[in-house]
Amino acid sequence: MNSLVLVCLALAAVAAARPQATYTSKYDGVNVDEILANDRLMMPYIKCALDHGRCSPEAKELKSHIKEALENNCAKCTDKQKPAVRKVIAHLINHKPAEWRQLSDKYDPAGKYTAQYEDQLRAVKA
Repeated sequence: MNSLVLVCLALAAVAAARPQATYTSKYDGVNVDEILANDRLMMPYIKCALDHGRCSPEAKELKSHIKEALENNCAKCTDKQKPAVRKVIAHLINHKPAEWRQLSDKYDPAGKYTAQYEDQLRAVKA
């Protein structure tokens, strides 16, 4: 999806760019719903992405792809990653606006890419 958090958590559940066309599917089995429902699980991903905390291997992988995924509309995401990223971004926009703003400011300071996600996902239930 549209990835800021694919950028944040979903990509955590998601990602290592292969030298090929998609990110790794190694973390596709991560339960994104469980992470989003529990701040204790979610906040370390956010802190990692913001350089405010240590990074687990999956969070480190996620962090390495946030900017690219955001800029190219998750073009390298697998079919399983795209809806997960969409869900994560919608959750951040609708339930964690301060964290969303921090991530947006870091990975898209000009607001060139994040505005489209906000428009699309503000009303999505996540």
